[in-house]
Amino acid sequence: MILYPTLEILNGKCVSLTRGRLDEPVIWHVDPVETARSFAAAGADWMHLTDMNGLRGEGGNDDLIAEIIRAAGIPVQLGGGFRSREAVSRWIDKGAGRIVLGTLAVHDPAAVKELAKYHPDQIVVAVDIFQGQMMTDGWRSSSAISPETFIQAFDGVPLAGIIVTDIDADIEDSDGSLGVISGLAAKTRLPVIARGTVRTADDVSRLKYMPNIAGTLIGRALLAKDVDLGAALALARAVSEPTAPFA
Repeated sequence: MILYPTLEILNGKCVSLTRGRLDEPVIWHVDPVETARSFAAAGADWMHLTDMNGLRGEGGNDDLIAEIIRAAGIPVQLGGGFRSREAVSRWIDKGAGRIVLGTLAVHDPAAVKELAKYHPDQIVVAVDIFQGQMMTDGWRSSSAISPETFIQAFDGVPLAGIIVTDIDADIEDSDGSLGVISGLAAKTRLPVIARGTVRTADDVSRLKYMPNIAGTLIGRALLAKDVDLGAALALARAVSEPTAPFA
């Protein structure tokens, strides 16, 4: 299982959001570039980066994001308000290892499928769920499409994976979000990356044994020092114990 240490950038600063509330960010007083370098130093194979201003349709972080991509030392999975094919191609040309698409995948799935064929294994689709509904536009609008139907529409498309977030899960209740995420993971053959589920090292261990969970994002818990990245990576990479067959 791949563990993606995560940074979310708002107005040039590292932040964490609760249930997507951009007006109530928790600001972390750390250097984004140095923090990205520390992920590689701890042994991470990938990192995830979200441009929160991009989710709001704003700019301002492009230079910082480009610097993080150059300095990280590991591939960067980048998300944050991509609304056009041109923007996706531009950031791949700038060195992003993968691009995460949510709203564009809902409004123009054909475009996303074409992008995935042109950039195989570099496009990730984000599925954000609130009270059972798909959310778009930075978690501000609901979609009439069910999450199950949406995911199944991308079967056979050469995506790098699907990030599934249960927005409605209580901040202290990882069991609830694990149930939603594991249920959707059972309905696709694409690799599923869980988001918002890791608060302790035990959560990493639980995810590792869940079918079709190929990875997980972890941000707030790292910045709050609730989880040590090196220890979490060791848990994620540990060889699973053999399971005895039923008689």
